[in-house]
Amino acid sequence: MSPDAWISLAVVAAVFPIMALTRIGPDMVLMGALVLLIGLGVVAPDQALAGFSSSGLFTVAFMYVLVASIRETGGIDLIIRYVLGRPRGEQRALARLVLPVASLSGFLNNTPVVATFIPAVLSWSRRLGLPAHRLLMPLSFASILGGTITLMGTSTNLVVHGLMIARYPSLEMGLFDIAWVGVPVAAVGLAYLLLVGRRLLPPRTGATEAFENPREFTIEMEVDPRGPLVDRSVEEAGLRHLQELFLVEIERDGNVVSVVGPGERLKGGDRLIFAGTSAGAVELQQIRGLIPSHHDESSLQKDFKERRLVEAVVSDQCQFIGQRIRDGHFRTLYGAAVLAVCRGGERVAGNLGQIRLQPADVLLLEARPPFIERHRQSRDFLLISQVNGSARPVHERAWLAWSILAVVVLLAASGVTSLLSAAMLGAAASVLTGCCSIGSAKRGMDTQVLLTIAASFGLGAALEANGAAVALAQGAMGWVDGNPWWLLIGTYLLVALLTELVTNNAAAVISFPVVVAAAEHLGVSPMPFVVAVMFAASASFLTPVGYQTNLMVYGPGGYRVGDYLRVGAPLNLLTAAVALGLIPLIWPF
Repeated sequence: MSPDAWISLAVVAAVFPIMALTRIGPDMVLMGALVLLIGLGVVAPDQALAGFSSSGLFTVAFMYVLVASIRETGGIDLIIRYVLGRPRGEQRALARLVLPVASLSGFLNNTPVVATFIPAVLSWSRRLGLPAHRLLMPLSFASILGGTITLMGTSTNLVVHGLMIARYPSLEMGLFDIAWVGVPVAAVGLAYLLLVGRRLLPPRTGATEAFENPREFTIEMEVDPRGPLVDRSVEEAGLRHLQELFLVEIERDGNVVSVVGPGERLKGGDRLIFAGTSAGAVELQQIRGLIPSHHDESSLQKDFKERRLVEAVVSDQCQFIGQRIRDGHFRTLYGAAVLAVCRGGERVAGNLGQIRLQPADVLLLEARPPFIERHRQSRDFLLISQVNGSARPVHERAWLAWSILAVVVLLAASGVTSLLSAAMLGAAASVLTGCCSIGSAKRGMDTQVLLTIAASFGLGAALEANGAAVALAQGAMGWVDGNPWWLLIGTYLLVALLTELVTNNAAAVISFPVVVAAAEHLGVSPMPFVVAVMFAASASFLTPVGYQTNLMVYGPGGYRVGDYLRVGAPLNLLTAAVALGLIPLIWPF
């Protein structure tokens, strides 16, 4: 191999452990690797940046707008309202959940589907008296399985298909072509979840149960009307820098003062709500002018228009990961106070301000009403839902948003126009009809995913341009001994392993040129190997970090890492067996 080829291999080899072992975003890791290769002259700028003009990338971007229109109009809430109902028994409840979720995920991005279903499922499980943890992991897995049904089911399918038609224009696939394999894979996977998978989960306590009693993590005191603190500011009263707790809000004359500032003046009879440890109550008892509150009902259980109790799942991209809540000035940045932290189904005890946040932690926050909308699309949080909040009302344009998506599917499936053109027309119609505002369309586009895809294209091009992909393919020939079946199995296993460690898009796109080159050396059709890459990249069942929806349910379900191995490993084997058995039958070598 040439020196450029060795450099490309070294950079790509370094990319995977960096993405797997650090908290640096995959978009930044891949873009940094691409900039390095361009700077070293290993790949030409036009080749490295070709991914930014890829049809697959733009199709994904337009599909995000369509998904945003359905989310903004309450379209998924409309489905939830009609399909969940009141089933008898856990198995029927699970069927009512996973079947529509898998169907929706065949046409919508999985993340907003799961994000919308999680609060509804938590409320639904309480109403039915079912353990939420038996429903949430199947919810995530069902969305992943549903994404394999159509070409537009996941961004990975679209991107790999875009790579394929750029190289082999005659092999362009229809919207439902992969359904010949996707439907059996999804059917077997869903049957496993309904009959076996749910029984493999041990009892778990979710965040909802951990946060059930506000008295467990708040301390309420009153300002003595005859005491020395009346008309003094919070700062002057010494309530600003307490060691074990902090002042969250003040209830005063039937109203609430949330996110209390240091200059707020105390009044006689004010009810002060502190968050922290029970040991902090001792410190409060020693402050002259404060007396214990003897109200029967906790203030946090009351409904105030100025205040919301919100559960937020911390993303692995959150800027506070590894920092203490107090040191990171969480409250100042977000305008919300942390009342409690749930990790692994249990509330984290101890000094609240000293807790270092970790990915998938569930935070119970006290915030103003605008917090939910302002941070719903924040990269710092995977999921934000109001505690005991009602479902968002269904907007009158929900049916219109669904109709636009149906027309997009019809146009693409009938061959009237390409999927890119259909998605572009659908995105334009969504904005023009008011189903999605321009601001919502911008926020709906996951720029991290788009940058990851574009940078992955560049790294794949680098491997191909300097011969590294061909060299790897030739090396693989020795392992498979010229047998296409062994190459197919090896391709699936490699991509399935990579997708558990890094993003599915990066795993698929970077491995694509190597796999295709290997197929060309064997003198066989590349189609079965390309389809294997699509399905293997979606097989993210083994770890909570393998796919975003897995991480979203990890905290609310109170799961352990071992739970994913327990349920996901058999599911991985089943789906692999079905996919590898059917792919060569539909697309012969």
